[in-house]
Amino acid sequence: MDDSQSNARLRAEAGLPTSGVIHVHTRLTADFTVISNALAQRRGSAVTIGVAAYISSLPDGSPVSIAALCEHFSEGEILISRALRELEAAGHLERRRERTPTGQVRTRTYFYDVPGDTSDDEPPKPPRPRPAPRQESAAPAPTPAPTPGESGSPAPALADANPEAVAVLTALRRIDPRLVLSAQEAARLAPAVAEWLAAGVGPREITELLTTGLPDRFRARPASVLAFRLRETPLSVPPRAPLPAPDERPAVLPFQTCDGCERAFRAPEPGHCGDCRRRASGLPAAA
Repeated sequence: MDDSQSNARLRAEAGLPTSGVIHVHTRLTADFTVISNALAQRRGSAVTIGVAAYISSLPDGSPVSIAALCEHFSEGEILISRALRELEAAGHLERRRERTPTGQVRTRTYFYDVPGDTSDDEPPKPPRPRPAPRQESAAPAPTPAPTPGESGSPAPALADANPEAVAVLTALRRIDPRLVLSAQEAARLAPAVAEWLAAGVGPREITELLTTGLPDRFRARPASVLAFRLRETPLSVPPRAPLPAPDERPAVLPFQTCDGCERAFRAPEPGHCGDCRRRASGLPAAA
C-alpha cells in the first residue's frame, strides 16, 4: 500500500507575523553599535540615517569632515553636507569652536545618541578610575578640585566673551521664553554674534534673525538651533555710506580778447578788459 502524502502547507510557527519583515537575530559580543530607534527610524533621507549610523560606529577621534565622509560613501558633497546639517538641526550633531591652550581655534564635533541627553553643555569627560582599597595606614586621598563651572562659579570662557554679544544672546528669552541659555551656551555662541556685530549688523537685526520663524516645537536644544542659524544665515552687508558731495567749484570762464587793447582776459562774453573799462571811466589802470 502506497504511503499517503498531504499537499497541505506546513502550519506557520506560532507567534510569527503573516507579512512584513521577520528578524533573525544573532547575539553579537563584539564589533557592534547601539543606535536608538528614534534615530534609526527617523523619517526623511536615508543618507542622513546612514551617515548617523556610520558616525556612531566610529571610535573617538575619527575624522568626520565632509571630505572624510565622501571617501567612505558614494554620495557627493551636497548630499553629505545636507545630511550633516539635518543631524545638527535635530540635535544629534554639534560643532564647537574651541580655543586650545596655545590660543588656536579649532572645531570639535560631538555626536549625541539622544539629542539633549547631557545634563550640561560640558564636553564628555572620561570615567574616573576607581580608587584603590584604602589601607588602614594609608593617608586619605585628596579631594579632586572641582571643574570650573560645576560649583556655580562662571566658566572661564564667559569672562573672555564679547559682553555685547552675550547681552544680545541672554535677551533672546524676552522675545521667546524657550530661548533660555546657560552661561556656557552663551559663551560658546558669543563669538559668532560678535562677528555679526563687527560686520555692522545691529543687535535689533540679530535678534530678529535669530527669533523670526522659529518652529513651534524644538527637536534640539535651543543653543543648537541658534548655532545652526548663526552658521547658516549669511551676513548682510551693511549699506555703504553716501559719498561726500564734491566741492562746489566755480566754473572756469573762457578767455576773451579785449576789444580795446587786444589783451586776453577771462570773461563770459567778449568785451573790454578791466584796465580798459577803468580808463574809459577815468580811473587809473591797475598796477
